[in-house]
Amino acid sequence: MVPESSLERPGRRAAQWLVNAPPSGPADVTLDPMIPILGGLGAALLFTVSVLASARASRLIGAPATVAWAMTIGLVVTLPVAFVTAPSPDFGRGAWAWFLAAGLGNVIGLLLTYAAYRVGAVAVIVTIASTEGAIAAVLAVLAGEALAPGAGLVLAVIAVGVAVTATGSGAGAEGHPIAPEQALRAVLLATGSAASFGIGLYSSGRLSTLLPVPWAILAPRAIGFLLVALPLATLGRIRISRAAAPYVVAVGLAEVIGYISYTLGAREAIAITAVLATLFAPLSAVAAWLLFRERLATRQVAGIGLVVLGVAILGVVQA
Repeated sequence: MVPESSLERPGRRAAQWLVNAPPSGPADVTLDPMIPILGGLGAALLFTVSVLASARASRLIGAPATVAWAMTIGLVVTLPVAFVTAPSPDFGRGAWAWFLAAGLGNVIGLLLTYAAYRVGAVAVIVTIASTEGAIAAVLAVLAGEALAPGAGLVLAVIAVGVAVTATGSGAGAEGHPIAPEQALRAVLLATGSAASFGIGLYSSGRLSTLLPVPWAILAPRAIGFLLVALPLATLGRIRISRAAAPYVVAVGLAEVIGYISYTLGAREAIAITAVLATLFAPLSAVAAWLLFRERLATRQVAGIGLVVLGVAILGVVQA
């Protein structure tokens, strides 16, 4: 467990990382409580871009190839930054374990999610998978992280909204019907990805208190490159098409920038940032309805409204 003192004012360290100057007293009062909110919302927007691009790419070239290219692009972007900004990171104090847990959780979650996209509706899959935030929040609370008064109840409301949104669309991409066995398979894959992502999110938050931000967000990309991209390239099974290329580039960049936003927020409060990051689920559901012509059930619309209401209340509670 990270010592209590290391979790008290991580927002101060995040601000210093950005501006390289000591924060003033008034800035602490107004900025620190908003860091996890802004970090979570920024991550949600970028993860929405990643969801839409990866759904299209996985249907074009398959889940393993999509993960391989996205992780490779992310590694190319983050590795130089990590070495330039912090050439000698300290991997002591359990950082290696959190590095591996963050990487494996994210990569396995992506493989399961992308496989689900090939057989199910994006709106349903992404919302089930997004319960990762609730899982990460529970892990954080079990580890001793304190929440603002009333925040726990609001987090529960948001989690309920996410669950309601996940109760299903009857049509997938371009409005085509989904067979019951395909829908069940998609739900099972998405459930597995939620558990894996939850562990990865929590591990990323813990890792961000031990390593510089660039090294914390490098974990999934390094593990994904070593375990997915490199073996596929060795076997000659990594492929790309002209149609899929812009989508995998978008996935790689959106994942990296999204994790920067998430990591900065998680340094202040893992639970708050993790649950707010799950806003990518209702955003993706609406976008899938607009772009892929997936139909949303009435209960899904109600769930989206519940999530948005919860986020608004959470902003007031935290501020």
